[in-house]
Amino acid sequence: MSETADILIVGAGIVGCSLAYHLALQGGARVAVVDKDLVCSGSTGKSAGGIRQQFATELNIRLSLESIRMFERMPDELGVDPEFRRVGYLFLATTQAELALFRANVTLQQRCGVPVQMVAPDDIRRLVPFGRFDGILGGTYCATDGYASPYEVTMGYAAAARRRGVRIHEQRAVTRVLREADRVVGVETTTGPIHAPVVVNAAGAFAGLIGEMAGVDVPVKPYRRQLFTTLPVPAFAAEPPLTIDYHRNWYFRGELGGCLFSGPKDEESTFNTNVDWEHLAESVEQAMVRLPLLAEAEIHRGWAGLYEISPDNNAILGPVPELAGFFVAGGHSGHGFQHGPIVGKLMAERILGGHPSIDIAVLGIERFRTGKSVAEPMTMHQA
Repeated sequence: MSETADILIVGAGIVGCSLAYHLALQGGARVAVVDKDLVCSGSTGKSAGGIRQQFATELNIRLSLESIRMFERMPDELGVDPEFRRVGYLFLATTQAELALFRANVTLQQRCGVPVQMVAPDDIRRLVPFGRFDGILGGTYCATDGYASPYEVTMGYAAAARRRGVRIHEQRAVTRVLREADRVVGVETTTGPIHAPVVVNAAGAFAGLIGEMAGVDVPVKPYRRQLFTTLPVPAFAAEPPLTIDYHRNWYFRGELGGCLFSGPKDEESTFNTNVDWEHLAESVEQAMVRLPLLAEAEIHRGWAGLYEISPDNNAILGPVPELAGFFVAGGHSGHGFQHGPIVGKLMAERILGGHPSIDIAVLGIERFRTGKSVAEPMTMHQA
C-alpha cells in the first residue's frame, strides 16, 4: 500500500520545517516532509544566520519585523533557544550612489518602525575600532539586527512539527513529481511514491530541479558562497556588529571569540559546495583590506553553501497557476533563514485556503511572466 499525505513538503530546511509546523498548528491534517538528506543539512545549515531589518522594500522589512517577533517567542513556543545575538548590522557605502540608496532605505525603514540610522565614517570607526575603512563614505547601522543559530531554529521547528504529527522522511530523495494532466498527485522517491494532492517545493537551491521534475519553470539557481572562521582573536572579545562591505560584496561577524568572514562568491551557477583551500591565501588577503588583524589570525575552519537565487533576489511564494496543487516557497536569495519563520506561517495560511496575515501576492511566480518583478538590491548576491 502506497504512502499518502494531504500536504507534502519537499525540503527540510528552515522554510520546509517552519511550514510543516505552521500547517500542523493551523489544523492541516496529515502533513509530511521529504528531504534527500537530513534536516537542516542544506543551505540553511551552512548559512551565517544573519537577521536584519535593513531591506529596500517594505514587504521584506515587514517580513523581517514579524520574523524577529517569532524568534523572540521561540523559547516559549518551540522550547528552543534560537541563540539570537543582537550585535547589530553595519552596512558600508563606498560610492555616492550606494550612499543615496542607503539614505532612501533608511527613510523607508524608519517609516516602518526600524531603529536604523545613517552613520558617518567616524561613527563606523567607533563601532569597529580595529577595522580599516579607507574609501568608505558612510553607512547604516541598526542595533537590533544580529544573527541566530540556523541549526537550533530548524531542529526546533522539526521537533515541534513531529510532536503535532508531521512525518519527516530524511535521506529520501525525490526523483519525480507525479501529475495527472494539470494537477499534482504526489512524488516518486528513492524508496517509493508518496501520493498527495498538494506538493510544496521548498527545496532551496534545488527548487529549480524539483520544478523541472514537475514540468514547470521555477526560476531558482544555486550559487556557491564560501565562509571561513578563525580561532579566537582578542579584538573580537567585545563582539562587533555584523559588517557588510556592500561594494565589495563581503562581510564579517564574530564567531566564538574569533572572526567569521565571507570568501569568494561564484559568478556561475553550480551545485558545487567544495571549499577552494588552494585559494585560501587570496580570501584572507581580500578580508585583510578591512580587517588587517587577520594577518595574525589562524584559520579554524571553512565551508561552502548555496544561495538560492531568483531573478529579482526575492522569494517566490505561492501556487504555480498551470499545475493545480503545486506550490513554491523558495528563491529567497540569501535571506531564507531570517524570513523562514514568517514565510512558513504565511504559506500555511495560503495553502489552507485563508488569507495570509501579510499580503505576499506580489511574490507569486507569475510576476516573472508579467513583467512585475520586485527588485531587492539589499542582498549579498545583488551587491
